[in-house]
Amino acid sequence: MLRVKPELKPGDDWLHIKTVDMHTGGEPLRIIYDGLPEISGKTILEKRQYFKNNLDHIRTGVIFEPRGHADMYGAVIVEPERSDSDFGVIFLHNEGYSTMCGHAVIALAKFAFVMGLIAKDQKELKIDVPAGQVFARLNFEKNTLYSTSFRNVPSFVFAHNQHLTISEIGKITFDIAYGGAFYAICKAEDFGIIIEPGSYQQIIHTGKIIKSQITQSIQVEHPFQDELSFLYGVIFTAPSEKSGVYSKNACIFAEGELDRSATGSGVSARAALLYKENKIKIGENITIESIIGSNMQVCVTETLKYGPYDAVIPEVTGMAFFTGNHDFYFEPTDPLKKGFILR
Repeated sequence: MLRVKPELKPGDDWLHIKTVDMHTGGEPLRIIYDGLPEISGKTILEKRQYFKNNLDHIRTGVIFEPRGHADMYGAVIVEPERSDSDFGVIFLHNEGYSTMCGHAVIALAKFAFVMGLIAKDQKELKIDVPAGQVFARLNFEKNTLYSTSFRNVPSFVFAHNQHLTISEIGKITFDIAYGGAFYAICKAEDFGIIIEPGSYQQIIHTGKIIKSQITQSIQVEHPFQDELSFLYGVIFTAPSEKSGVYSKNACIFAEGELDRSATGSGVSARAALLYKENKIKIGENITIESIIGSNMQVCVTETLKYGPYDAVIPEVTGMAFFTGNHDFYFEPTDPLKKGFILR
């Protein structure tokens, strides 16, 4: 143990970024809350585009090694787009910027409560995300914050019971559903995949192939926002051995990131699919297990028409926890200040 506590005094020309780190079901979230210049734009999509065009080196510097890793996920808190929202958020990952992230919303709601972004007696909050406005609720047990629920954006099935032949794999069957982002949903057993930590390389490899081939073969279209019209990830599903658990989930998104959680926007997409297939009813709460055994709960709260689609509003519940905070420094002369990734 050092006798003297070292104190780092950064140079005046060093970039200094402050973050709080959390996880939801094992999936990390690095929340950037200080050190950024003003992010221009009236809407969250405009702010996201400004960040991408002008501040992407901060995304790579905070998400990539040596400060992060290939599966790190981030969020930037920004001014809200809507007058009745508490704040806005831009989501960051290894490939760029996502449209919606459930595990992040669950963590951000707790962050807002604990860090004083909202009043101590406020139990509900509204958050502007690129996909729209989501509604979060803080759940307490014996006056202690226990979990977070959020009502997601309208979720729907884009393409049902699709088939595609992939040279490396063969003929595959899948559905495409939207839960704030578009996902291809497949059965793990069709690919000889067992959803467990030891299979992570096979899951990532297979998921990347499927995502690439579907992207080349099917034009995914959001009914209102062109910026949301892309396939974000692939979800493998399988039965769970645990009592009371509906099924397992393993989600690959961005550039081969494997979600440690059950994926909040992913279980929303699954809820839309399961409801369409008459496998769940309105108000029926089901539990989805992640690759590491953590859980999220999801239910369909209502139905609506969303453009040409029969859509649902899913409500997702999960638990988030703090893991630490960071003062990240970027020395101007550091040749690796923008980060790097080894997979």
